Amino acid sequence: MKDASLLPVALFDSGVGGLTVLKALAARLPAEDLLYLGDTARLPYGTKGRDTIIRYTLRAAQKLVDNGAKMLVVACNTATAAALPALREHFAPLPVLGVVEPGARAAARTSRNGEIVVIATEATITDGAYQRAIASIRPEAHVQGRACTLFVPMAEEGWMDGPLVEGIARRYLEDLFTPAVTAPRPDTLLLGCTHFPLLQAALQNVVGPQVRIVDSAATTAESVGEELARLGLLRADGHTGVRRFMTTDNRNRFARTGSLFLGSPLKSSDVEIVNL
Repeated sequence: MKDASLLPVALFDSGVGGLTVLKALAARLPAEDLLYLGDTARLPYGTKGRDTIIRYTLRAAQKLVDNGAKMLVVACNTATAAALPALREHFAPLPVLGVVEPGARAAARTSRNGEIVVIATEATITDGAYQRAIASIRPEAHVQGRACTLFVPMAEEGWMDGPLVEGIARRYLEDLFTPAVTAPRPDTLLLGCTHFPLLQAALQNVVGPQVRIVDSAATTAESVGEELARLGLLRADGHTGVRRFMTTDNRNRFARTGSLFLGSPLKSSDVEIVNL
């Protein structure tokens, strides 16, 4: 029987946003093989109903599991919020991690005054997953959620900074970070969508240097490493990790946009088209 530690860590997202998680994982765990699937034929998930998101996510996860995996990472906030319990039940005993809990833990730990703003897709904010997760960790925290739908296509177009990006960010966030004089000002901004780290510099300019920004992609990579170690599944044979990429539509666009998220070139010939 093949040593389970030699299997890849499988990551799923509705598109390319989860590549920020893969990038963080590759930096933290360079020996691990990583298998990524972006369901670009069905994106965006953020505007779809819960039952639809669960159905799509289960199909994508099955494709990854069929390819062999020692852990499934749901590198999509929307899919995590809607489908994580269903995934864990369906694929037990395979360990399944999402991005919500690590991000919530980091935000709860980071905030000095307990005033936290979460920005994400409409589905994630409506679900309230981050609000519940933070409340379970730090009950006295005051969490405000804001759906920032336009940030997703902006990131995928490579619009990461400049007056246009900051103007839209200000429109979304200005009222949350400029409360009345008597109200406590939020001191932590949690990026509850894996697309949003690309906009971090612009967001920092809008909310100000005193606000700490928490990236759920980076915190998820930390949690994956801890869980692999706990389960005895860390690869320790001196291997250099291999990255495989799959998508459900338009490998050229996936490679072009994915290069922005990875911060390094991704060739379309390195992306496999799969059918779910």
